[in-house]
Amino acid sequence: MSGFKSLFFLCIAFLASSRAEAPSFAERLVVAAMERTKLTVRYEPAYVRLDYPNGDVPADTGVCTDVVIRCYRALRFDLQKLVHEDMKRSFSAYPRKWGLKAPDKNIDHRRVPNLQTFFKRRGAALPVTQRAADYRPGDLITCTVAGRLPHIAIVVPAPDGGSTPWIVHNIGQGPKCENRLFEFPLTGHYRFHPAAP
Repeated sequence: MSGFKSLFFLCIAFLASSRAEAPSFAERLVVAAMERTKLTVRYEPAYVRLDYPNGDVPADTGVCTDVVIRCYRALRFDLQKLVHEDMKRSFSAYPRKWGLKAPDKNIDHRRVPNLQTFFKRRGAALPVTQRAADYRPGDLITCTVAGRLPHIAIVVPAPDGGSTPWIVHNIGQGPKCENRLFEFPLTGHYRFHPAAP
C-alpha cells in the first residue's frame, strides 16, 4: 500500500476515535469502504444462490455492488433484506430489465439499477453535478462504464489531500480507492444514511 494511503487510514481512524461525539454514519461508511481496499477480491459477476437475510457471495469474489453491500452490512444494514422487502411491496416500481415476474433475493440487491431505484425511493437521491464540492465522503455515485455498463461506488476523501473526492469501487480488479469520480458519465448521486437499527 502506498504511503499516502497508509497515512489516510491513520487520519480516518484518528478522526473517528478522537472526537467527543461518535463518528457520523458517513465517516463510518468511509472507514468501511477503505477497509475493503485491503482485501483481495476476484471480480465475479455470476449468479449465486444466497442465504437470506445477510446472504453474501464468497468473500474472495464480488462486483461493484458487493463493495457497497458489504460496507453497509459492516454498519449493520442489510441491503439484501432492505431491497428485497421494498421490491416485494412495490415490484412494479423497479426496472424490468431481466424478465423477472417477482423479486429474487439472490440477485436483486446486486444490480445497480435496483439499488438506484431503492435509494431514490428512500429519499436519498441528490442532483448529479460536475462540481466536486457537491460530493461528500460517504455518498454513493452511479455511472455508466464502456457506454452501457452500470457501475456504483462510494465517495471518500482524496487521500492526496486534493479538493476532488476519490471513490472506492470494484471495476474489475477488486476494491480500489481511485481518483475517478468524474471519469465516467454519472447517472446518480445518493446519500443513504439510515438511522441505527
